[in-house]
This record gives sequence, structure tokens and C-alpha cells, in this order.
Amino acid sequence: MNLRRWLTIGIGVKRWLLLAFIGLVILALGIAQMIRNVTAGLDPADPIMGLVNLLTFQFLPYQARGILLGVAGVLLFVLGSYRLVRALVDPFALWDRDQPMVEVIYQKRFLARGPKIVAIGGGTGLSTLLRGLKEHTSNLTAVVTVADDGGSSGVLRAELGIPAVGDIRNCIVALADSEPLMARLLQYRFPGTGPATASTAEPDKPSAADAAGMPVDGPFAAAEAGLGGHAVGNLLLAALVQIEKGDFEQGVREMNRVLAVRGSVVPATGTVLTMHARLEDGSEVVGQSRIAHTAGIERVWVTPGDVRPTEDALRAIADADVIVLGPGSLYTSLLPALLVPGIREAIAASGALVVFACNVATQAGETSGYDLADHLDALALHEVAHLPDVVLANNRFDAVGGEGWTGEAVRLRWPPKGHTGARLVLDDLVDRANARRHDPERLAVSIMRAWDREGGRRRRPASARAERSA
Repeated sequence: MNLRRWLTIGIGVKRWLLLAFIGLVILALGIAQMIRNVTAGLDPADPIMGLVNLLTFQFLPYQARGILLGVAGVLLFVLGSYRLVRALVDPFALWDRDQPMVEVIYQKRFLARGPKIVAIGGGTGLSTLLRGLKEHTSNLTAVVTVADDGGSSGVLRAELGIPAVGDIRNCIVALADSEPLMARLLQYRFPGTGPATASTAEPDKPSAADAAGMPVDGPFAAAEAGLGGHAVGNLLLAALVQIEKGDFEQGVREMNRVLAVRGSVVPATGTVLTMHARLEDGSEVVGQSRIAHTAGIERVWVTPGDVRPTEDALRAIADADVIVLGPGSLYTSLLPALLVPGIREAIAASGALVVFACNVATQAGETSGYDLADHLDALALHEVAHLPDVVLANNRFDAVGGEGWTGEAVRLRWPPKGHTGARLVLDDLVDRANARRHDPERLAVSIMRAWDREGGRRRRPASARAERSA
């Protein structure tokens, strides 16, 4: 595996090794020529000639001598070069010592040449997508929704006046090159009946402590009164915001830097958002945690209506080669980010290939009974359906649903009402062991294929394409 990585095209190592090797061959030829000239007039019986013959293996046949010296030279060169690089680099190494150095070089050099991809949304779907994409490019930016008002994020939001941090934490963990123990630490949730109550937690989502494989009872149960339900990563991010004098954007930047994130995670806005939903019966529901479990949603919006997107988000969108919308909860993860004023306009003007990754399964409550066309119709009602150039949907339906799952696979009804011309791509995208989630690698490969089909080039902005078609 390590040898294959070293031989990967574009890693930027082989060319310099070859140049050094050619230099050593030229040096060896020069030394051989010098020895030949010095010993040309010596008597074969001279002791000096005997020493030279011994050192140059003259007692072996010509062919064997060449093979032996060639193999020995290459092996010594490779070993010496490797040890030299390690001796020079190791004192400055910031990575996990158990990770081969070639993997670090591969990430920094080869992945840095990948397309600039911006993923927009939140929840489990976005972090799943990022885990797959980071194996194909390090030019990743996650633009994350901050409208969550439940669980640990909701408590920190109410007490400190900061936007929701839970989805940002999950995305940072997904992109972090930190040791596995650090990821488990950030996801660890203190036991107790604190902010992460059953009323706000996703019914089909394990707790962070469960996901981290850490105990949820024992001597720390006393934390119930204060820390119960809080994730360590949420507290760390909240502390960084306070250190930065309440600057939420800067606090997130520092979190990216501290955890050596491959790419970057940025909030859609630095302002606290409140979600609202109007139902089909005309009633309204307020709060992301309540909307997530409500069926019959007609339209959602966020307040305040004059919030500004972060500069980091706008800059990443403008520079993107590919923009991925979703996957994730349609109304409570994806749309809250897209409804921030300026985000949709930036996507339309970017010239990037825009991909909508439809969920593989419905979500009990907000998308109960939805098929593929229903997802696109919901985007159309929120003036977003014109953005995607490609719609990715899963066409495998034999994955395991799991105990207690009340959703169903998203059916492939197409086209939606008012079809805008987006190209439908069907692929095997589901996690075979979990029918409600995408497989990170399959999803990432499908997105990279879509990018390859476009010839790896930026497109005309969506706004210009729309004007031309009109």
C-alpha cells in the first residue's frame, strides 16, 4: 500500500528522486573514470591494483558484477533517501505518528489538486458526505446551517446567544485529520438528562456517546445537573467563540485550525436563526426541533430576514468548481442554509457544477411519504430548484432499515412539476447496512464522476444560463 502511494502520479516525489538518482549515476561514472585513469599505468601485480580489483568485485563474472552493484546501489539510494527525508521532516511533524509519511504527502500534494467542492447543508447527511469527499480532494468547504434550537446546541444558544454549534462540530470531526481518540473526545456527550432530551433528539440517531463507544453511566452521572447532554466539541467551540470576544465566525476558524481540518467548515451565517414553518392546514410551527417532527410542511423560512451570510461562505461559493446541496434533512438542514439571503444568489452566479444529492430515505415527520419529485418540488417552492445541474438519486432498495426505523426508501418518481432541466443520475448510493444513510465513498465517487463528465471545468453561471434559455 505504501509503495503504491509513493508511485502515485502527481505526488511530486518521484521526479526529484529520479533526478537525484541520475546525479548519483553521473557521479559514479565520473569516479569510475578517475579510477581508470589513475590505475591505467599500474602493474597488475601492484598491491594497489589488487585492492581496486577487490573493491570493484573483479573476481566475479562481468554480468553478475553489474547486477549486484546495480541492485545494491538502488537499494542503498532508496533507503538513504527515505531516512534523509524522515530525519528532516520528523522534527516538524504535526500528524499522527502511526500514519505513514507517504499518506501525509499524498494528502497534501495529490489531494490538493482536486476540485474545489462546497457542500451546503447540515445534520448527519452533510458529515457523511464530507467523510467520502475528503478522500478525493482536500479543497473542501462545508457551509453549515446554524438554525438548530434543540439539545446541547439549543441550550448554548439560549445561554450564550451564539448560533447552533452541533452540526458544525459534526462536520469538523468528519474533516479533521486528528487522532481517533480526539474525534471520540469531541463527540463524547456527558451523561444525564440535560439538554439532549428525548423530545429534541432524532429518534433514529444514536447519541454521540454511543457513536463514540463511551460509557453513559458511572461516576460521571453527577454531571447531570450542569453538563448532562452537552457534547465536548460543542463546549470547546462555544469557549473559542467566547475567547474571540463573541466573534462566532472567528471561533469556528480557530476550531478548524486547532483540529487540522482537511478543508474548512464555515457557518452559513454568524447570526442566531429561528426557523418557521407553515403547514398545509394553515397553522405555523416555530423552532427547528419541532419542525423536524412535523408532517404536512408547506413552506419554511428563517428570521431575522435581513441576516448576512459569512464572508467565508460567499468566498468559497464564488471559487467553487462543484457545489453539492445535501444530503440531509430537507426542511431543517438544507433549506435553512439556502434561505440565508445571498446564498442562493451566490450559487447562481458561481459558475460551479451544482449537484443536488437527494436523500436515500424519507424522514419521519418532515418528509414522510416524499418521493424524488416531491423533494424537487419542495426546492421549487423555495426558489431553489433552478440551481442544480445534476440530481443524484439512489437506485438500490435492498439495504437494511434497522430496528425502529419508520421511514422508507425514496421512490424514483420523475420528473417533478416545472422541471428545470437538471440531469437525473441514478446510482447505487445507499449504505447497505443502514437504509437511511448514504454510503460516504459511493456518494463521493458519484459526485466525482459527475465532475469528470463535465470535463473538469467550470460552467457558465446559472443566472446566465437561465437568461439564455428564456
